[in-house]
Order: sequence, then C-alpha cells, then structure tokens
Amino acid sequence: MSRQSGGTTGLPAVDLRTRALDLTELMDDPDCDPRALARTFRRFAVVNALVSGWRAAWRSHVVPALPASGRGRVLDLGCGGGDLARSLVRWAASDGFDLEVVGVDPDERAIAAARRSSPTGVTFRQQSSGDLVAAGERFDVVVSNHVLHHLGDEERRGFLADSELLASGRSLHSDIRRSPAAYRAYALASPLVGAGTFIRVDGLRSIRRSFTVPELRDVLPGGWRAEAAAPHRVLAIRDA
Repeated sequence: MSRQSGGTTGLPAVDLRTRALDLTELMDDPDCDPRALARTFRRFAVVNALVSGWRAAWRSHVVPALPASGRGRVLDLGCGGGDLARSLVRWAASDGFDLEVVGVDPDERAIAAARRSSPTGVTFRQQSSGDLVAAGERFDVVVSNHVLHHLGDEERRGFLADSELLASGRSLHSDIRRSPAAYRAYALASPLVGAGTFIRVDGLRSIRRSFTVPELRDVLPGGWRAEAAAPHRVLAIRDA
C-alpha cells in the first residue's frame, strides 16, 4: 500500500513512510497569534471528541485501573486547554465514580485557557511532570493526549520515566497513529472546524510527526506496550 497521501485532499502529496521530525506546529511558537491560539484551544474539545477515542479509552483502560472504592485520582500530563480533564470528570460522574483530575501543562497559555472552565473535581496547574515527581505526588492513573509526537528522544524518555513514578496503577498515553487514511480523513474534515485556528495545519503536521505502532513499540522502555486503537490511534500503556 502506498505510504504517500494527498491528491483528492487538495494538498501536495506527502511522504508518510517515516516521521517528519523537522516539522513544528504553529501553536508551539510563543509569538503565534494569540486570538488564533485561543480559538484553537476552545475548538480542541470538538476535534478531540471526533478523533481522540477517549470515551472508549476511559471505559477500557482507565476504569479498570481505578480503585475498587470508586474514588480515584487521575493526572492529565500536557493537558492543553483542559478538554480531556473535564471529560474524564464528566464521564466518571455519569459512571458513578468520584474522580479528582489534575491537569498540568508547562505552557502558561494552555493553563490560562484551561482555567477558563474548571468544573468541580478538576484542577489545572502550570507544572511539568518533573515538578510533580519532585513533589512526591502520586496518582491512580496518568494519561496524556497528543503529547508523545511532540517530544524528542530524551524528552520522551524523561516523560515516560516520570509517568512511571507518578502512576500507582496505570499510565496511558494516547496519540495519533500515522497513516495515509488518517492524513486524508483529517485533511477532509478539519476545514469544518478549523477556520481561524491552527487546527488544520497543526493537525496535519502532527500526523506526519506521529508514530506507527511498530515505531512506538521500538522506542518504549521495558514494561510498556504499544497498541492500536480506533480511530487512527496508538496507545502507550504501562501497568505498575
């Protein structure tokens, strides 16, 4: 099967055989348009509801790792605008769990956006995983969404090592799984929600930077496993 995509999407053909590590995302520029950034954070909730598969991941991977008492503590690393943290608390309440979710991100812009909506049970902090390790914090489950593809090799190793130290139960890091199908689907759908934001450009760049399952498996430390999930997802999972 071809590992290139483009054509019917109206985009130039791109080579998806390997990770495009030279690409950077527009929203990672500290001098990017603040209005476009604010709109991007707000619309992440819509995008992630469509593409991230977290509702299924909550039921299949998070719930089984929570304490039998029904009370749990979850950490969302690199929480961005906070939509996953808010969703986890909402799903927990509907499923009868008493969940505390802490969302952390070192980017002050992300935390400012996240704090605009902080429902009961959710706390947002401008911190890194290393800050939490240094403070001796522990969580039943540690999660992240769309973080792994941002990290260089050393950053990824440190991130996963911190995750191991912070999780008393399970670590679950979900990201895009690179493929021509994922690229085409996102290229076709993103204009519907991406006007005035970085969602289209950054999303396509994210796909090109992301892992396949074999690639992720090759770089995970011992004790971790890589799994495919729908739609076009790759999961890094470790049980304590």
